[in-house]
Amino acid sequence: MDFLEFLNKSVTPYHTVECLRQILAPAGDKIRLFARGGALIAVRPPQAIDGESRFRIALAHTDYPTLKITPNPDGSAAGVRTLHPEIYGSPLFTSWLDRDLGYAGLLAFEQDGKVQTTLVRGDKLFRIPQLAVHLNRNVNQDGLKVNPQTDLNVLWTAVSGKELFVEALQGALPDGARLLDFDIQLFDAQPAQYGGFEDEWIYSGRLDNLSSCHAIVEAFAAAEPSKRDFQVAVFFNNEEVGSTTREGAAGNFLKSVLDSLTPDSEFRTPNSLALSIDMAHACHPSFGNKHEPNHAPVLGGGVVLKANSQKRYASDVYSCAQFKLLCEQSNIPYQVFVSRNDMPCGSTVGPAVSASLGIPTVDIGEPMLSMHSIREMTAVKDHGDMIRLVSALFH
Repeated sequence: MDFLEFLNKSVTPYHTVECLRQILAPAGDKIRLFARGGALIAVRPPQAIDGESRFRIALAHTDYPTLKITPNPDGSAAGVRTLHPEIYGSPLFTSWLDRDLGYAGLLAFEQDGKVQTTLVRGDKLFRIPQLAVHLNRNVNQDGLKVNPQTDLNVLWTAVSGKELFVEALQGALPDGARLLDFDIQLFDAQPAQYGGFEDEWIYSGRLDNLSSCHAIVEAFAAAEPSKRDFQVAVFFNNEEVGSTTREGAAGNFLKSVLDSLTPDSEFRTPNSLALSIDMAHACHPSFGNKHEPNHAPVLGGGVVLKANSQKRYASDVYSCAQFKLLCEQSNIPYQVFVSRNDMPCGSTVGPAVSASLGIPTVDIGEPMLSMHSIREMTAVKDHGDMIRLVSALFH
């Protein structure tokens, strides 16, 4: 699936899993798929298992910072009906204002006495308008401050509308079905597109971390079975809120899948390797002082190796060495990111997986700008390099 098409279709973790399934479908019975809601694990067994068999694992996450519609969201003011959202992850609040917003997610319903689910993606656009400068005269001098409780209510219809939002969702269900619950989130409705004078960049919502998901699934789908290694593609959910869920990296999902493949823990040896792939901070041309001078990745400079002595990243001397050798053998450029000592470092799914499985894990990613904005930016070249790297892992 084309990268831009993948971005445009993957508007929630549930929709992302559906796209991943479509890409992997041609592999048929050569692979095994394991799903939990907005998470998916794909495994291609080796031709033969012996004492030198290893796990070759690529990890990413399907979720991203967003606004989720609350269970009882409806309100009204100044002639419009509003929806109250709850913050998911750490979105850049100001970027969600004055944008065309779509809505999508998962509906749970009762039919014939059983709980069933269905994907939904609305065809209407919502909006969160910001206050005009005439009514906020000092906003350009003082900066826009957004209160997430009071300033992010979504305008969705006129007061004359008769339906509550839940009643509107009911219309997406089969005849005779009764809505029980929903997981609906907002997303940037503007399609992904190429940018820059030579189309060298990609502008899109959800690049963090759909870029990594796409790189992994493209490499995995194109790979041939290894002689002795298990190829494993992992797409967790809930990384943006800490991963401590049944679909997250701190849960038992991956461990239970690997245990079902082989109970022999000897496969979890230093010879195995996991690539934890999440996006990395590229150096902003206007804010170079926000980076550690000797560790400031740039757009188009290659895959980023992420290191942190506080172990917020899983990278260690052994996994970093394996990563560097893999890059050298495949002629893939890489650069190194280390946070400034006076700035905190984020984390990824890597530490949880490495600690749980005992498999050497290295944290890497594509450099990007506008991370956690509703619309982000990355480089075409770096995405291609990442696909080649994951392909080398599975080779």
